[in-house]
Amino acid sequence: MLEGKRILIGITGGIAAYKAAEVVSRLRKLRAEVHVIMTESAARFISPVTLQSLSGNPVHLDLYAEPRFGTVEHIALADLAEALIIAPATANCLAKIAVGLADDFLSTIVLATKAPLWVAPAMNHVMYHNPVTQENLVRLRERCVRIIGPAAGFQACGTEGDGRMSEPEVIVDEVVRYFTRPALLKGKNAIVTAGGTQEPIDPVRYLTNRSSGRMGYAIAEALQEAGAETILVSAPTALSAPPGVERVPVTTALEMYAAVMERFPDADIVIKAAAVADYRPATAADHKIKKDGTDSNLTLELVPNPDILAELGRKKKPGQVLVGFAAETEHLIQHATEKMRRKKVDMFVANDVTKPGAGFGSPTNIVSFLFPDGRRVDLPQLTKLEVARRLVLEIEAMLGLEVKE
Repeated sequence: MLEGKRILIGITGGIAAYKAAEVVSRLRKLRAEVHVIMTESAARFISPVTLQSLSGNPVHLDLYAEPRFGTVEHIALADLAEALIIAPATANCLAKIAVGLADDFLSTIVLATKAPLWVAPAMNHVMYHNPVTQENLVRLRERCVRIIGPAAGFQACGTEGDGRMSEPEVIVDEVVRYFTRPALLKGKNAIVTAGGTQEPIDPVRYLTNRSSGRMGYAIAEALQEAGAETILVSAPTALSAPPGVERVPVTTALEMYAAVMERFPDADIVIKAAAVADYRPATAADHKIKKDGTDSNLTLELVPNPDILAELGRKKKPGQVLVGFAAETEHLIQHATEKMRRKKVDMFVANDVTKPGAGFGSPTNIVSFLFPDGRRVDLPQLTKLEVARRLVLEIEAMLGLEVKE
C-alpha cells in the first residue's frame, strides 16, 4: 500500500517513544522506505539501534554528524521526504514547531521540508490542556499540520485523561489514507454547517444548545480528504478548522442562514450538521437585564428562526446533494423520516442523543442513514470522523462517482 513512499519518522523525548517502534515496523510492512530522526531526549527512552534495525536505515540524531545523503544532510532528507510524522510529539516539540525554532536535526527538518506533516501529541493531560499548548495546536492547524489524537486513558505518571499518544495503528491508518484515498470529490464544492447557534437575550446572556460542533468539523475534514473544496459555516465552538477547509464564523441562526444562502448556488454538496436554534428572542436588550429585587418571573417572547434546511430543500437544483441531521431523544426513525420527507432532502443522518457514546460532545456517534426511497443504513458506534467518512462514501455514490481502475 505504501510501496516506495519515503516517510520520515520523528521521535521526541517522552515515554510514548517506545510506541514509535511499532509505527516504524508497520510502515515497513507496508513497503514504505522509512528514515528515523530522533532528538537527544528520545534516545534516552528508546535505543537508536532498535529503530535502525526496524527501519533498515541509519538513525539521524546529530545535526553535525558526517552527512550520508548529501552535502547538507538535513536538507537532503527534507527534500527526500514524501511525509513526515512526529510520534510522539511532546509539548516542547509542538512549541518549537509553532514558533519555527530549528535547534536540532528534527526541528530543522520540519522547517526545511515541503512534505505533509503529522504530529501525534503525547504528554500529561494537564500539560495538554495548558492554554499555551492549545494555542500552539491552533497555530499548527492553521498551517495545515495534521494532528492525530491524542487519546485518553491511563498515563505513565499515574493519572488519567487525554494526552496519550494515539495507538500506532491509528497513526499509520491516517498516513495510508492520505496516500491511497482517491480524490473522487475533486472539483466539487461543499458546504458544511456545524456547532450550536447562539441567540442573544442581552449583551451577557444567550439561548443555545449542547452541540460541540465535533460532528460537523469531522464531516468537513472527510470532505476535504475526498478532494472537495469545503466551506465550514460554523457557530462558536472550541474547535479549529481542519487543514485546507475555509471556516466562515457565524453566531446566530440568521447569520448562518445568510452565509449558507449566499454560497448555496455554487455548492454541489450541502451538509447541515449544525444545531440551529429553532427560536430567538423577539428583541435583545441593549444592556444586561437586571433583577428587580422581587421574585417575579421574567418572560421572554420567542419568535421562530428560519428553517435553513427546509429552505435549501425548496431551492435545491438537480445535481445538488442535500444532507440533513436529526438529533432526537425519542422515536428516532419516525421523527427523522418525517423531517426528511417534509424538508425534501436527499439523505438524513439520525442519532439518539440520549444513548451513551452518541450524545453532544462525545468523540463517538451512533447514527442511521435514511434515504427517501426507504433505504436505511444503521452504523455501529464509531468515531465521528469514521461516521463522516462513511457519509462521504454515500454522497459519492449519490453523485455517481466510483473509483476508476
